[in-house]
Amino acid sequence: MLTPLDLKLFRDLGRMKGQIVAVSLVMACGLAMMIMTRSIILTLEGTRDAYYQSHRLADVFASLKRAPLSLADRVAATPGVAAIEARVVVDATLDLAGMTEPASAHLVSLPEDRPQTLNQVFVRQGRLPLPDERRHAVVSESFAKANRLRLGDSLVAVINGRRDTIIICGIGLSPEFVFEARPGQTLPDNKRYGVFWMNYRAVAVPYNLDGAFNDLSVDLSPGAQAGPVMAEIDRLLMDYGAQGAYTREDHNSAKRLDDELRVVHALSVAYPVVFLSVAAFMVNAVLARLVRLQREQIAQLKALGYSSWQVGRHYLNYAFVIVVLGTLIGGIVGRWMGGGLVGIYTLFFRFPELDFRMDYSALGLALVVSAGASFLGVISVVWMAVKLPPAEAMRPEPPADFKPSMLERMGLTRGSGPALRMALRNIERRPAQALFTIFGLALATGLMVLPGSMADSIDYLLTYQWNDVQRQDVVVFLAEPGSSGALHNLEELPGVQRAEPVRAVQARIRFGHHSRKLAVSGLPRDAELNRLMDARRRRIVLPEEGVVMSAQLGQILGARIGDVVQVEALEGRRTTLNVAIRGFMEDFAGVNAFMDIQALHRLMQEGDTVSGAYLTVDQSRWTEFMREVKDTPRVAVTLVKKDQLQAFRDTTGQSIGVIRRLYLVLAIVVAFGVVYNSARIALSERSRDLATLRVVGFTQREVAGVLLGELILLILAALPAGLLFGRGLATFIMETVRTETVRLPLQISLHTYTMAVVVVMAASCASFLVVGRMLRKLDMVGVLKARD
Repeated sequence: MLTPLDLKLFRDLGRMKGQIVAVSLVMACGLAMMIMTRSIILTLEGTRDAYYQSHRLADVFASLKRAPLSLADRVAATPGVAAIEARVVVDATLDLAGMTEPASAHLVSLPEDRPQTLNQVFVRQGRLPLPDERRHAVVSESFAKANRLRLGDSLVAVINGRRDTIIICGIGLSPEFVFEARPGQTLPDNKRYGVFWMNYRAVAVPYNLDGAFNDLSVDLSPGAQAGPVMAEIDRLLMDYGAQGAYTREDHNSAKRLDDELRVVHALSVAYPVVFLSVAAFMVNAVLARLVRLQREQIAQLKALGYSSWQVGRHYLNYAFVIVVLGTLIGGIVGRWMGGGLVGIYTLFFRFPELDFRMDYSALGLALVVSAGASFLGVISVVWMAVKLPPAEAMRPEPPADFKPSMLERMGLTRGSGPALRMALRNIERRPAQALFTIFGLALATGLMVLPGSMADSIDYLLTYQWNDVQRQDVVVFLAEPGSSGALHNLEELPGVQRAEPVRAVQARIRFGHHSRKLAVSGLPRDAELNRLMDARRRRIVLPEEGVVMSAQLGQILGARIGDVVQVEALEGRRTTLNVAIRGFMEDFAGVNAFMDIQALHRLMQEGDTVSGAYLTVDQSRWTEFMREVKDTPRVAVTLVKKDQLQAFRDTTGQSIGVIRRLYLVLAIVVAFGVVYNSARIALSERSRDLATLRVVGFTQREVAGVLLGELILLILAALPAGLLFGRGLATFIMETVRTETVRLPLQISLHTYTMAVVVVMAASCASFLVVGRMLRKLDMVGVLKARD
């Protein structure tokens, strides 16, 4: 049954519905972000774990040159090993109809005499190849969709120098390739790179690997430690060109997905905190205004026998209504946003099913978090209502001190009108309220900076990565490292104008207790086609001795310029060399290390060996060049810069664009809510003063100038602080989303700052129009009635 206090609560809420909705929407924005991100985390982690378990993703992986299948039995006998899968994994070139550039097929062998033990293929359509089929393959779903391939279609492939035909008998997925990209690449290019699963002999025989394997997957026994098992695997495979075993955490696909989840985890906390801070400020402002206006009612309630606890709980209920309304709206909007946003992840990650799963526990958490934020915002206001003695509350508030403001006393307002002087005096007599308003407006302004900074970062990255750093047209990698004659052959390809060699060596870099396995690349010291740049966009010239590495790699290793790191080659003679760090380069994908190519040759104790070359090509002979590349058996991988740029736009650019628009909409809601709430509070608190001005002869425009002039001054004071806060927020978010695989540079243009100001001013104008209509409807007779 409703009590009199409940009836009063509903009547007050009806009169304050505009402000209640505004505060609830701001709170809902933060809660929607929290519910959306936590639900996406639940969706991705739950889907990942179920997929890995049901299709038995291996725990340890190893690559090597060639080892007899009998050696796999010795690996299987290693303590801690539960199961192994020895296979042949190679890359082939595809000549796709209607595509000038060659595509790459990552061929993975399937056992012919038994089902797969590990990394099992999920067949979406069709079937696995039959034991006697040598040309049939299951193709990865992302590649099939990008190239509109269907069951029964055939493709032309160059397999170890011989043109052959591959017939598609199935379309599928594997937990090993949730993130499907070339090794070392951080972006998928599904149109030009795909995984093909074929029978063992279909892959092994053309590459002279029949009865052998060059790739190993291992499943660990329950409770087994990966370290000792990998050490034994490395020992067994050392003489067979092994490059070092690694765990699932370092697998390219699993690592990319884990990095993405780390980013979402960070955003699930950072962004809601800002929104809820704004909402707490707004709740405080609304209820503080309500308590000041209801001083007489508080006195009457206490005089009628209501305890201080009952009065305090009554005013807490206002905040509770806002919390419940904000949580409901946030839950509905969060579910809707999460359901739409989860589709973006299919651009990067492939699962049999990726259905959005609502994290209902996040609703309870959202209720608790929002209630906590509101409680912090209103505790001082409720305490003020509880401690207000009835006798004092029966009297109206003492008149405000309207002495000249500080600016007036300094003589800086000479010639200004009365509206400005009244606005300045009102701000000075209530400095705490003015500071709170500035704080809220600054937060709203700062939120507008973040979406723009994302767009600026993408624009900068496109210019930096594909104009300043990568100046080649194409990168060609050989199936096996070759001599200087191999470089000469690449230089003789049709249309090649410039060729710069690259030598890539798998190595492990150690510093202290930290280490990373990666490809160390050797470039000519005067390289122009793949330039190294530092954080200030200054070119780095490779030293004759020493290594230049990614700044991110330096952070991972905990090393600084001048420190000596150990570089252990994982191929060839497996030599080890101690080299000094001579510089840190600024890059935004993966971690890299570069040396002078001659120094790398000395490390490997080899001649002028090359792994490939960076090439510039005469565009008029592009088709001829690509035709020749397709027919060159030694070419294993061809990376075309314009295709990589398009892949970036189709994946990362598109996903960040969606997130940026989402943040923009939420920021606009917050900006409008804060300004409207401030204007509405100012109107409620000063309605008697404004009505008095109308009675004494002020025009409607002049009265509006008094009210809105004060808000304009506060907005102008909040904008610089808001822009500074926005830069800090953007810096924090960019640092939060920095991972080993993908990073974004912090860039904020003048256009972004300008748009943040324009949007806040536009939201202010919209709020002023709404409040202006209320001002015109002001009941001067009712307002001027004595309150005592």
